[in-house]
Amino acid sequence: MPTTILGVIPARFASSRFPGKALTPIAGKSMLQHVFERASQARYLSRVLIATDDERIFEHARQFQAPVRMTRPDHRSGTDRVAEVASAESAQIIVNIQGDEPLIDPAAIDAAALALLDDEEAPMGTLKKRIEHPDEVTNPNVVKVVTDHNDNAIYFSRSPIPHIRGGDEPHQSVPYFKHIGLYVYRRDFLLKYPDLRVGPLERAEKLEQLRAIENGYRIRVVETQYESLGVDTPEDLMRVSQLFEMNLTTSDSRHG
Repeated sequence: MPTTILGVIPARFASSRFPGKALTPIAGKSMLQHVFERASQARYLSRVLIATDDERIFEHARQFQAPVRMTRPDHRSGTDRVAEVASAESAQIIVNIQGDEPLIDPAAIDAAALALLDDEEAPMGTLKKRIEHPDEVTNPNVVKVVTDHNDNAIYFSRSPIPHIRGGDEPHQSVPYFKHIGLYVYRRDFLLKYPDLRVGPLERAEKLEQLRAIENGYRIRVVETQYESLGVDTPEDLMRVSQLFEMNLTTSDSRHG
């Protein structure tokens, strides 16, 4: 029996820094529609659906014929919302696709899914990308990850890890990797994830993925070339909109 992989896009209207961003138009479509259409191009996903607690997002998703599910309004995180959807689905593997990345690469989604298809014992997987700009190493908004020889996460941190002792420039002596926040779970693990104990590392770093590590679960990490471009603020929206315009201009020039 083939493994079924479900992509879930959790989408809220009430974002603290950017309310209603899921419905914000970019190049003639909402951000949510862009995410859904790109996720639907992933080869390994059996299907994609949107999970929300807001009637406006629900109705909008229906307008562009996306499968959409209403979920409880009291979830603390997108993972909890995805877990509720997974509880009513039979897919063995669930991919949590961020609803604020309208340029999400379908190949990155496939890479995350392959993390669990290639490792049948891993309960959870995610992505990393090599850091190319040295200032990202010290930026606390860029989450770093270190892995073992078997590509399992050792730790995630907002601080530079590993620490380079001595005079070498960090980015020259050892590669640094940033975490790309695309998660894939086995269904049984995802269903119990919201009930796992929150530990001091997760509280200190404000990084939810540390919950798995603190509770003794393995996270498989796959390297990707995908550069995550999330929209958290109106300024981010301007930058992403400009990229869409550049892509459209390039496309028009090729077909002109």
